[in-house]
Amino acid sequence: MEITEKREGESNNSSKDLNNNDNINNDLTDPDGNNTSKEAEERRARDLKAGLHPLKHKFVFWYTRRTAGVRTQTAYEDNIKKIVDFSTVEGFWVCYCHLARPSTLPSPTDLHLFKEGIRPLWEDSANCNGGKWIIRFKKVVSGRFWEDLVLALVGDQLDYGDNVCGAVLSIRFNEDILSVWNRNASDHQAVMALRDSIKRHLKLPHSYVMEYKPHDASLRDNSSYRNTWLRG
Repeated sequence: MEITEKREGESNNSSKDLNNNDNINNDLTDPDGNNTSKEAEERRARDLKAGLHPLKHKFVFWYTRRTAGVRTQTAYEDNIKKIVDFSTVEGFWVCYCHLARPSTLPSPTDLHLFKEGIRPLWEDSANCNGGKWIIRFKKVVSGRFWEDLVLALVGDQLDYGDNVCGAVLSIRFNEDILSVWNRNASDHQAVMALRDSIKRHLKLPHSYVMEYKPHDASLRDNSSYRNTWLRG
């Protein structure tokens, strides 16, 4: 599904009624419980009956404010906070229009968008055999590329979409970093197709370098973005 693009600064009003906020669940429920197919179909039927536009997947926004000097996995997990979830086009825009813009977030901060049931952790069962494509941006342009990536992910526009787990925007002092996480780092065809799809949807200039790093390598060196092993 292609999500109609609404850039930062545009009016939050649209022809669709965005006042129906029933599909946004702000409770900090257990994120590890995957929806069954039956539950997903029931949710879709409810959304359609309400005149809404269901997405293929339900998504969750997460927020991490990193603590200086603390590097343990337990400390990192404790800092991950669920913001909101959504399952319709209308629910997405209500969420997105109320999120802080990347340019206003402090450093170091991570903003995560993942499919429901997948936590933004290397050890999550959906992530443990996968990896991520990494792109570094100057801070003045990162917000635009993040928005394009969010729209592509929510609209299921990326190739091998079922292999995609989520995306992360990492706010750092001198740069911002986008990463797209996938399930299977050993599926070279899917990994490279995802790279090409990201480049295409972000209209990425040739001067930008994309790097890939498996999550098991991140676990070994306790680093998200150092020592990448594949460039494209």
